[in-house]
Amino acid sequence: MVHRVAVVDSDLCQSKKCGLECIKECPVNINGQECIVLGGDKLALISEDLCIGCGICIKVCPFDAIDILNLSEELRTEKIHQYGVNSFRLFRIPTVRRGQVVGLVGRNGIGKSTALKILAGQLVPNLGDYEREASWDRFLRYLSGREMKEHFARVADGELRVSLKPQAVYKLPEAWTRETELLLKKMDEGNRLREVVEVLNLEETLQKKVPDLSGGELQRVAVAAAALKDADLYLFDEPSSYNDVYQRLAVSKLIGGLAEEGKAVLVVEHDIAFLDYVTNYVQVIYGEPGDYGIVSGLYAARTGINSLLDGYLPQENVRFRDHAVSFGQRAAGELVESEEVVARYTGLRKSYDSFKLKVEGGTIKQGTILGVVGANALGKTTFLKMVAGQEKPTRGSVSVDAKVAYKPQYLTSSFDGTVDEFFTSSLGQRYGDPSLQEALATPLKMEKLLARRMKELSGGELQKVAIVATMAQEAEVYALDEPSAFLDVEDRFVVAKAINRMVKSRGKAAVVIDHDLQVLDIISDRLMVFTGRPGVEGEATTPLSKEDGMNAFLKQVGLTYRRDVNTGRPRVNKPGSKLDREQKEKGTYYYVSSQREEVAEAD
Repeated sequence: MVHRVAVVDSDLCQSKKCGLECIKECPVNINGQECIVLGGDKLALISEDLCIGCGICIKVCPFDAIDILNLSEELRTEKIHQYGVNSFRLFRIPTVRRGQVVGLVGRNGIGKSTALKILAGQLVPNLGDYEREASWDRFLRYLSGREMKEHFARVADGELRVSLKPQAVYKLPEAWTRETELLLKKMDEGNRLREVVEVLNLEETLQKKVPDLSGGELQRVAVAAAALKDADLYLFDEPSSYNDVYQRLAVSKLIGGLAEEGKAVLVVEHDIAFLDYVTNYVQVIYGEPGDYGIVSGLYAARTGINSLLDGYLPQENVRFRDHAVSFGQRAAGELVESEEVVARYTGLRKSYDSFKLKVEGGTIKQGTILGVVGANALGKTTFLKMVAGQEKPTRGSVSVDAKVAYKPQYLTSSFDGTVDEFFTSSLGQRYGDPSLQEALATPLKMEKLLARRMKELSGGELQKVAIVATMAQEAEVYALDEPSAFLDVEDRFVVAKAINRMVKSRGKAAVVIDHDLQVLDIISDRLMVFTGRPGVEGEATTPLSKEDGMNAFLKQVGLTYRRDVNTGRPRVNKPGSKLDREQKEKGTYYYVSSQREEVAEAD
């Protein structure tokens, strides 16, 4: 038996512009029943009871507005919330535990925010009965005998104190325009302001007005504001965004400290190295973005993340992806470079009123990808702009004899039209290139975005469009600034592998800045390391081998990495563990290549 799910995307369904093919071509309709009709809101209305799952309506819809899915009948009794007819639905609810940090990881649009709202008591779950008013009493009866009943009983009684750090930190300046210190003092319910400010390195931001903060500062201020509240449950939605590795470590220290105080903490995150480092347990939320999400059981952090990468959940015996995400374990020195140089730069200097940048000379060779790592505000973006011809060095020169395709760090869109119209006007026929479609457009499900207006896209959707538009160009060098920002964990790996494969198959070159070390591990052949004093002065090495670059960078950070024996992914060693001490003594901060990486797991 299957549980039929029909979803109509209200943003894509345009009955006034189509010939109502879904209604005309439906076999059930043709036989005299009304499986698909036009609802009062002028959207297609599909009866899940009458639907036979033939998929014809999906194929004939010109706007890709319809999805028909077959789920296990058992899930019907595990439906937590459904927003309306033919709309998104969430199955199962995450688990939280006192004194533990639980991670929730999954694709964008799959129900993580819905789950957080329910856990926080902001949304009363209706158990799929969207035609009746939802009630906590009904939900508590459903939870009878389950671990989370006590949590929701306290939510229903108004006894549970919850602190939520939202995803959209960019909205904070709209809510608070005064100094940061005044905001944090207002949030401080336990006289911990000085401690939290010190941990997150926010001393220099206290006198700044919130609208003047950078993205990383906004993120850490939002994390601080949430942590300063006196709560029983802390919910952090994507706390690593905008932050560099140093700042992510600071955030993880603060979050871990809350759990040590006996608080329950849940973290939604796409950087799996950060998630692995900060969490005790992980739950995977899987399904179809925009259609449904299913929350997995509770796994130990390593097992949960490995299951996410493998696409298989052993506890449920469920395969939710037909392939595993793999990490290359290329040995040091294995890279064979072309001798053809596509870009060359001398020692560079760039001076501003309050910042100076010094870059050692180097080359970028055909068929290679140069990764760029370092703290925020050290000049990484300035260097990339000099390579792309967007900035001129104060001293020195950059020689690029071919076209550079440049994707900036901060994305905005003033284009007044749809994504399809944007691609047509900027790329012509290149968007339809089969290699681009296979590597990027299809796995990123760009067809779902083509009818959407550019000005209405989310940060992650705009990032996808920008990456596809950049990689579609005919260029010799692809310069991409933080391509993983706003993308979910699966799309990050799609993008990393696609860029690597496309650059090499085309015989081109790329320079990529990113703070997600897992992405850089997949994508890069060589590394540049930036050091200095953020916002004051920066200094960059010449391109190094990936091993030497990672060792140099991680030594600065004070972390060591090992390879997971099952997936090959880089994992942070616990500070002070046996393997951490051994690698630091040997100077091998990157990863060890033997099969003994996990021996220090419990050290």
